Amino acid sequence: QVQLVESGGGLVQAGGSLRLSCAASGRAFSTYDMGWFRQAPGKEREFVAAINWTGERSYYADSVKGRFTISRDNAKNTAFLQMNSLKPEDTAVYYCATSKGQWPAIQRYDYANWGQGTQVTVSS
Repeated sequence: QVQLVESGGGLVQAGGSLRLSCAASGRAFSTYDMGWFRQAPGKEREFVAAINWTGERSYYADSVKGRFTISRDNAKNTAFLQMNSLKPEDTAVYYCATSKGQWPAIQRYDYANWGQGTQVTVSS
């Protein structure tokens, strides 16, 4: 069982950058794959990026590939999402989550533990 808290969201102009953090409690953090999802108003929660438990494999949605980078520091029980070249369509609440599913896990049902989200707003 892992509890997650996201931080680092905020307001940024188009073309800018933000770095999101996901702090986890529990000593089993390193045994989970990690994912980032986002949900914009009126839209379903969508997959953004995933990283496996060792941090050696990553997978990205086409919409963010080349702009976002997922990483993790298991010694600090923290996952990150570096977001560059942000666009207004990136505006959403961003959630981190843990998965025990088969790699790559890109569906909501693959993730059992979720944070409460952090708001990212990109102005034009």
